[in-house]
Amino acid sequence: MDYEKKLADLGLSLPKLPPRAGLYLPAVKTGRLVFCSGQGPFADGAMKFVGRVGAELNVEDGAAAARICALNCLAEISSVLGSLNGIRRVVQVRGFVNSAPDFHDQPKVLNGASQLLLDLFGAAGEHARTAIGTSNLPGNIAVEIDMVVEARE
Repeated sequence: MDYEKKLADLGLSLPKLPPRAGLYLPAVKTGRLVFCSGQGPFADGAMKFVGRVGAELNVEDGAAAARICALNCLAEISSVLGSLNGIRRVVQVRGFVNSAPDFHDQPKVLNGASQLLLDLFGAAGEHARTAIGTSNLPGNIAVEIDMVVEARE
């Protein structure tokens, strides 16, 4: 499967790499695994979803933010592997949702990222996942996602 073409067929493209927010590597390959550091909903030069899901933002906003985060993870991973086609499978997705105190639908928010991965990679996009609610995220962003993939080589 040509994942670069599939992404284009979905009407999407990998974004420009977001700026680093600290002293870390955005993605690291060790053996056949690539670990992507946490990515926020950065697109077109700015954070797109700021605020708490369940307060300033709704589930749909959160899911859209999660989708952007996943695209940013894929861009970072692609920069290490040279192409999306270097991905054998998605192993794990961890999502942190900036949540209002009474918000409990973090899994629905993370479905925005998971659905993108399933649409793009098919069965190779099925993954283990954690959806965590938190009281705050850097810059008050709505969602942060990190990801682990297995490389083809």
